[in-house]
Amino acid sequence: MKKLFLVGALALFGAMNAQTGFKLGANVGLPVGDASNTSSFTAGVDASYLWPIATDFNLGLASGYNIYFGKDLDTGYGTYKIPNVNVVPIAASGQYRFTPEFSLTVDLGYAFAFADGNSDGGFYYAPKAAYHFGPSEINLSYRGISQDGGNGGSVNLGYAYSFGK
Repeated sequence: MKKLFLVGALALFGAMNAQTGFKLGANVGLPVGDASNTSSFTAGVDASYLWPIATDFNLGLASGYNIYFGKDLDTGYGTYKIPNVNVVPIAASGQYRFTPEFSLTVDLGYAFAFADGNSDGGFYYAPKAAYHFGPSEINLSYRGISQDGGNGGSVNLGYAYSFGK
């Protein structure tokens, strides 16, 4: 079921590529919380589609793919490589533009996590502040995942390009 949902979401984003409101980006970051115990850094790609709701407010869908690169741990008996964790969020996205240059976006949804043949997931939240210049933006975000009392995430710096605006 999870794979079917993921394929459907990716097909939806692919179909929106030619329409206005489609945004594609990339990010790098440092893990924080529980994720910092097992990962050294993170990198990923983002896709979103926002519809204008009011003059300065947009709502839409967001997804992407992030990889949390596992650390090498010294166990005293040798080095153990913690597996990478692949994260695919599916979220609702809301954006408020304070000025033409500055915006605040919040994504809320579910993140699927895959590592070493296992899968899991949890509640996904990602506040993001962005500076816009033309169709491009530079953004700073926190991406968090909460599941079963654990909380991990990352602080990310990203770039995104809006098509058709």
